[in-house]
Amino acid sequence: MTDPYESSGSLPLPEIHGHGLWLRPWDADSEGDVQAWLRGYADPEFQRWNTPLRAMTDLADAQESLRVRAKAAEEAVGASFCVTDATDGVPLGHIGVNDIDHVMRVARVGYWVLPDARGRQVATRALDLASRWAFGELGLHRLELGHALGHEASCRVAERCGFLYEGTLRGAMFEAGRADAFRDVHLHGRLATDAGLSVP
Repeated sequence: MTDPYESSGSLPLPEIHGHGLWLRPWDADSEGDVQAWLRGYADPEFQRWNTPLRAMTDLADAQESLRVRAKAAEEAVGASFCVTDATDGVPLGHIGVNDIDHVMRVARVGYWVLPDARGRQVATRALDLASRWAFGELGLHRLELGHALGHEASCRVAERCGFLYEGTLRGAMFEAGRADAFRDVHLHGRLATDAGLSVP
């Protein structure tokens, strides 16, 4: 295990290969990446289960959002990967290791999959890869995953990747499209010491 942020304060993001996927850093200067990022956030299913803190309505907003993600990596507090098909590099979705606390060795993970890539266990495969990287290369001890109550697809992804259900957090996230009402969240957690997994 290395400590990539120890001397520079930044978190160099690698390219991660496995399970038929290629995880790479998002590129705010890539038109294709910016378009994929905007498509992900504009997707009605994403909007149903998430309420972004910053509005994103056009390519300029999406580009700025990706630059914020890059800044989080520079500050060693976040790692955002574009999930692509290993054979052709087509973007399929996103996986992030966020709110990294290097003292407590804990972080929160989040993901989404583009509509045309669903039904192929993209989120499950990407979450497994990102989790192994976070535990191995970053030396984290605990990863947390939260999703809106009722989001059964996300719950299944968490369980398939060994993120145990740990309870319900009351009023822990905004209702869809609102910043004046709250809804409950399922909390899942996985430890570096938990048993290994077998995924496709």
